[in-house]
Amino acid sequence: MNAVKKSMFEPEKGKPFIIVEIIEYMPDSVVIKTIIKKTTGNVSAVSFDSGERLEESKSPFDTFIQIIDGQAEIVINNVSTHMTTGASIIIPAHSTSLFKANNRFKMISTVIKSGYEDMI
Repeated sequence: MNAVKKSMFEPEKGKPFIIVEIIEYMPDSVVIKTIIKKTTGNVSAVSFDSGERLEESKSPFDTFIQIIDGQAEIVINNVSTHMTTGASIIIPAHSTSLFKANNRFKMISTVIKSGYEDMI
């Protein structure tokens, strides 16, 4: 992977926008635009150029992923899942995951950080 580019996108509240149009593909890059960032969680739009990947990581929170363009390979706890536009998956808290772009794709990532205080 050559580059991860992060930025914030602040849409006007109460006004519609088209999510797939606010995140662009960039050559040899993964682009992450955070749409909502709160202490209780965040929502990000992410694009992957073909051949790019986000290395294996682990989150203490559930993460909801929805593919909004293209095809993705998502590996959760060493189990690979191929997903296409419209498909969604939940990455369970404390699981390892990595994202591979065998073809370029865009996704929405939603992390919910509240509600875990009841689970001990």
